[in-house]
Amino acid sequence: MNDERAWQAVLARDKAFDGRFVTGVLSTGIYCRPSCSARHPRRENVRFFDGPQQAEAAGLRACLRCRPGDTARDEQAVTRALALLAGVDEAPSLGELAGAVGYSPTHFQRVFKRAVGLSPAAFVRARRVERAGDVLSEGGRVTDAIYDAGFGASSRFYEAAQGRMGMAPSAWRDGGRGVTIHWAVVPTTMGPMLVAATGKGVCRLSFAEGREELAARFPNARLVEGDEGFARLVEQVVGAVEQPGQSRDIPLDVQGTAFQEAVWRELQRIPAGETRTYAQIAAAVGSPGAVRAAGSANGANAVAVLIPCHRVIRSDGTIGGYAYGPAIKTELLRREHGEG
Repeated sequence: MNDERAWQAVLARDKAFDGRFVTGVLSTGIYCRPSCSARHPRRENVRFFDGPQQAEAAGLRACLRCRPGDTARDEQAVTRALALLAGVDEAPSLGELAGAVGYSPTHFQRVFKRAVGLSPAAFVRARRVERAGDVLSEGGRVTDAIYDAGFGASSRFYEAAQGRMGMAPSAWRDGGRGVTIHWAVVPTTMGPMLVAATGKGVCRLSFAEGREELAARFPNARLVEGDEGFARLVEQVVGAVEQPGQSRDIPLDVQGTAFQEAVWRELQRIPAGETRTYAQIAAAVGSPGAVRAAGSANGANAVAVLIPCHRVIRSDGTIGGYAYGPAIKTELLRREHGEG
């Protein structure tokens, strides 16, 4: 992250940047979270550090108001909470969970949601839907999957699944059976691009693919070449690809595990023109040790550019891999930086 973007986050007191860097104030000798409520220092007195350890090595001490040194403690608390929630069918009360990790309920709710992207209760529901999806993908009956995942009634499953899934749950095991997908291959300055969408939103965006690859992904879906409404959506998608970073209003219909979806939400939070490492993404979703899993979730993204997995690079600063080749990834990043 460049210093100007960091300074804008400080001026906005943006909590989303807490844990990504700390603000060192050289005139007072202290360092703060980006969201610190203290009066803003003069820009010329500010230096940014990757974390508390680097700031303290430079001779600064932690702010007593925002306590930036607690960032590591927050990460440990979220990691412990995730372990406590693993495999449970019903989430403990927020008070019980917060007490188990040594936090007040209100504060821990904010800490957990900032790290994972979901409240503890919503995370447990998402994991239960995920378990049901695993059973369905293996050919199990819908009713069995619902009850085996811990739902007391089918209505509870459909309620929990709403908003996470575009396709009906039974479509998980049937390769899109009963779903109509409009599709088209359109020219772009980066080569032919496949765009496919259900009635809910874009479900596939890829380069150098066509109907054959889409049919392999959704073998039982009804594939239809686009209509007028779909053509307008395609126009939006092409615009987002030609000018990456302008894709927030395009509806998506994607599915993943709770962890994958948390990674995808984090990718969408990366500002255009900036990059993150796989380690930073893993830490941001509350699983700092899951760097490989974060990489796998990045690779499982079905809608290139719209979920900007091209903004993730290796820790050594090299561009890393990309499903559609390094040339397209390099070009997307170049355009986002406003070069040439």
